[in-house]
Amino acid sequence: MIANIVFDLGGVVFEWRPRELTRRAFADPEAQSLVLDKIIGHRDWVELDRGTLALDDAIDRGAARTGLPSEDVARLFSEVPVSLAPKYDTIELIRSVSETDKRLYVLSNMHLASIDYLERQHDIWAMFDAAVISSRINLVKPEFAIYQYLLSTHDLVAGETVFIDDMPENLHAAATLGINTIRFENAAQCKVALENLRCI
Repeated sequence: MIANIVFDLGGVVFEWRPRELTRRAFADPEAQSLVLDKIIGHRDWVELDRGTLALDDAIDRGAARTGLPSEDVARLFSEVPVSLAPKYDTIELIRSVSETDKRLYVLSNMHLASIDYLERQHDIWAMFDAAVISSRINLVKPEFAIYQYLLSTHDLVAGETVFIDDMPENLHAAATLGINTIRFENAAQCKVALENLRCI
């Protein structure tokens, strides 16, 4: 019996489209490619998710790696939180699940600036029992420690928990620890998967 439903944020509850973000921030295709490879695809992005790298340092290091002006890299980072537009069909799904006896949680890799922005701009958070955000606990998916933190801190049983994410590597790590998983494609598909688990 599933008692706990855990949602990722980026790509599930909010849009995460790095190529579109990069195209909006940089007109030059070569600069777009550099940003995708040397900033968004770089280890520093993970350390921002982990909360162990300051944003100013990430900007300076990204500019040094790419040769792009610091102010342009800073602009890119400033546009990240705003780019995380809500996926209203997922939010409606969460709202319907919140009316059941299931407990709802968030487990997300996210920069501090982004989660702070989302919490100020959106009123969905009261539907969740708790949110585990990578940058606030210095742990990231798909490392096992972040799932163990979720389970132990909130007294969840792995076999009674389902984790919804769009990234296969994050789901694989959760499944290794005995957590049920749903790979998110869209809200309709996710709803069917939750119905099949008798969650709604």
